[in-house]
Amino acid sequence: MGGAAWRGGDRINDRLVSLLAENAASGRPCALATVVRTESPTSAHPGDKAVITADGELHGWVGGSCSDALVRREALVAMSDGLPRLVRIRPDVEALETRVGGELTVATTCPSGGTLDIFIDPHLPKPLLVVIGESPAARTLIELGRVVGYRTCGVHPGAHRADFSAADRVLDSLDLGALADEKDCWVVVATMGHYDDDAVQAALTLPAADVALVASVRRSASVVDTLRSRGVPEAQLARVRAPAGQRRAGAQEEIALHALAEVVALRHEHMTANPVAPPVALAGFAVDPVCGMTVDTTSATHTATHDDETYFFCCAGCREQFLADPARFLRATAG
Repeated sequence: MGGAAWRGGDRINDRLVSLLAENAASGRPCALATVVRTESPTSAHPGDKAVITADGELHGWVGGSCSDALVRREALVAMSDGLPRLVRIRPDVEALETRVGGELTVATTCPSGGTLDIFIDPHLPKPLLVVIGESPAARTLIELGRVVGYRTCGVHPGAHRADFSAADRVLDSLDLGALADEKDCWVVVATMGHYDDDAVQAALTLPAADVALVASVRRSASVVDTLRSRGVPEAQLARVRAPAGQRRAGAQEEIALHALAEVVALRHEHMTANPVAPPVALAGFAVDPVCGMTVDTTSATHTATHDDETYFFCCAGCREQFLADPARFLRATAG
């Protein structure tokens, strides 16, 4: 019996590992939740795990209804701010949420009475480096990008997978629509005089991408003039960073190194200038004013309206207590 249960646990863990890998490969954020401590009664055990995907779905097990929605909510916040957190659920005589640093303590009057500590670790996608061209500089950029922790995509019309063996992904045309949803995206055009104009214009179709052109000052100006004559708006042309990697022109490999160094520095500057906002309440979740547990409002079956405001409850019992004395529980919530 014990051996079978252990093997079943292994299968679940293998599934979660695969899910983490799939999200990493596709550039989608997710979070891994792990139960680190329990006190009975609780259906969870230390080591239980779940992966929460960007759509808020929980895959795995970290406890029942008392923890499910709360973990999903906090996982979504973790995906937003990129910070891990420890969620503590403990029984008390009064419902209260307290957040201090990276710890959230939820005191609940839930009759189950168990204690549960869950660590939530966000798994955010690596930044994407898109390199257009088949030059030695382009191939070096892909190799170096992978070393410093970027996902990499090689782009060249007619390219084969073997042409960019170090790349995570290869596109054989300048249709970059498959990358349109990438948020942390950095494009370097290293075509070295071959279809520079078309490559830069294609890169500008990615709305969130930083676009750099490896070219001389004179060649860069010519490319911009050509795109202007094609009707590309000035606001778009202003996004082109050129010349890139040419501070000390040298071998193709040196040019690639300088171009990537500029990308890394600019990305760090962007992250410093755009700090993540502090956690806020997420749409789709509410706190039960009676027991203090988090409720998924999209699937809640127990609700009540008081003073034109809707409240959500984890069970019929909490709803009945609220309706009997709303002021009591609203005072507790306000405090």
